Amino acid sequence: MEKRKLGNSGISIAPLMFGGNVFGWTADEAMSFKLLDAFVGAGFDAIDTADVYSKWVPGHKGGESETILGKWLKARGGRDKLIIATKVGMEMPGIGQGLRKDYILARVEDSLKRLQTDYVDLYQSHTDDQSAPLDETLGAYQKLIDQGKVRAIGASNYEAPRLAQALKASAAARLPRYETLQPLYNLSDREGFEKELQPLCVKENVGVIPYYALAAGFLTGKYRSEADFGKSPRGARMKAYLNDRGRRILKALDDVAAGLKAKPGQVALAWLMMRPAITAPIASATSMAQMEELIGAVRLKLGPDALKALDAASA
Repeated sequence: MEKRKLGNSGISIAPLMFGGNVFGWTADEAMSFKLLDAFVGAGFDAIDTADVYSKWVPGHKGGESETILGKWLKARGGRDKLIIATKVGMEMPGIGQGLRKDYILARVEDSLKRLQTDYVDLYQSHTDDQSAPLDETLGAYQKLIDQGKVRAIGASNYEAPRLAQALKASAAARLPRYETLQPLYNLSDREGFEKELQPLCVKENVGVIPYYALAAGFLTGKYRSEADFGKSPRGARMKAYLNDRGRRILKALDDVAAGLKAKPGQVALAWLMMRPAITAPIASATSMAQMEELIGAVRLKLGPDALKALDAASA
């Protein structure tokens, strides 16, 4: 399988990342193990999680996703063949939040313990913390890299001016730089990334691993009316997508998918994989059927007419 570089990190990954936000939430431990086995068995190697997953579930406090992933890593072995990405900075109930040095150094130990590993391949600032000096945050990451606990760092949910500022700070102080960006980006959510972040990431060679690659499931085509919103815990978010533009996008996905004997979600992922700056979209699955769809998306090649139709519908 084709591998793509994560910025200048020296790390390469297959062109799709598995989103671990579902572990312990919409996929229990047994199903999570099956999904991970299928993903890795198909030749993929990158899995994304975060310390806060899945604190939004009643009775959870964060760390559930990392814990399940850690149990699977321990049971299956082969850690050196995998790229594990996690995040720090969002509020952990009863513990704290932010990107100050002491907080990062304490939280990485928690993550490593849950993941049952000695190191994280990609450690990401989950959200910008403007109260923490950039040099302090980057200095904390430098320490972790020196200790062998982190291989590379990335940013998530950063605006373009702040990412540019962080990259400048890294260069000026000779500190590690954010090699990746994890933004919200998909066929429906385009402007926020394409306007300022895309040109910056292309220019600076920052690898992009967008989340909500399927717009929380909207681009799979399973939500076509308000009656469909009850189909999953994410259905409540569909109101924002199911408008005239959203229906236009679904129609274009249906048409392209029919011509390729593929599914709409596969077409949406294939479109993302062909976009400038994109290293690998992040997508989740909660069933083996969904996992098969994700795996199939990587084999899909979209021609100029298909791309033109999708771009026109989602403009």
